[in-house]
Amino acid sequence: MKGVLSIQSHVTFGHAGNSCAVFPMQRMGLEVWPIHTVHFSNHTQYPEGWRGQVMPTEQIAEIFEGLVGLGVLQNVSAILTGYIGDASQCDVIADIVTRVKAENPECLYLCDPEMGSPEKGCVVSEGVAESLIHTLMPLADILVPNQFELTQFVGRPIATLKDAFELCQSARELGPDIVVAKHLHCMSETEFSMVMATGEGTYLAQRPHLTFERQPVGVGDLISAVFMAGLLTGRSPLAAFEHTHNAVYGVLKTTQALDEWELQTIAAQREFDVPTSQLRAQNIMETTS
Repeated sequence: MKGVLSIQSHVTFGHAGNSCAVFPMQRMGLEVWPIHTVHFSNHTQYPEGWRGQVMPTEQIAEIFEGLVGLGVLQNVSAILTGYIGDASQCDVIADIVTRVKAENPECLYLCDPEMGSPEKGCVVSEGVAESLIHTLMPLADILVPNQFELTQFVGRPIATLKDAFELCQSARELGPDIVVAKHLHCMSETEFSMVMATGEGTYLAQRPHLTFERQPVGVGDLISAVFMAGLLTGRSPLAAFEHTHNAVYGVLKTTQALDEWELQTIAAQREFDVPTSQLRAQNIMETTS
């Protein structure tokens, strides 16, 4: 039995981290083996606060050793990492990725490098951003940063589509084979924009920007999970990118229609099979010419 090792946060109420990522990957036909970096009652953007704790780094290592004891490392098709609770967890995760790839060189590592967004109420521990930049992001086969995370990795700002194209390609030169910039807010105030860079081309996907009284949390987690699942179920990078773009848009439309701000991944689960929208990505060279 092959599966995806998903190492990120977990919330008991709502959808963020593994609580957002596991079900869509399962709905798309994958076995998912979660390890939690934190366990909170709810995500940190709630004005009422939250309860819970960062998982001890030793516990993450211990759970992984349990998998080693089962002899299943060769069955790990992919590793997906997201929210990191403590900088020391990055070293343990790097060791996990290295050891799994030694058993299964075909294993893909997708890094969603969450560095926090204090203005939204999303915070990360001291040293996490630096550990992501120097340890995990260069190790990734697939990197899925937002605009801020991409600029931190490459060390240059983004103001235009041409900048986005150049930074995604520059990020590929630092290690990852595929880079999906999952939210380029500088591109448009009315459209949500994503760019994907691969060895075959660089593409732009845009959809109408939906408005909410409180902006949903976990959209990036959902993008990473659906994109990974698309690749593992046989889609090409471009097809997986377009499918992700449309499926996540469908989930957000359902969330808006139900007047919610927690992502309605259960109510909208059919979007992961056949999205109701069929927006296409554009070759970015054609867009910038």
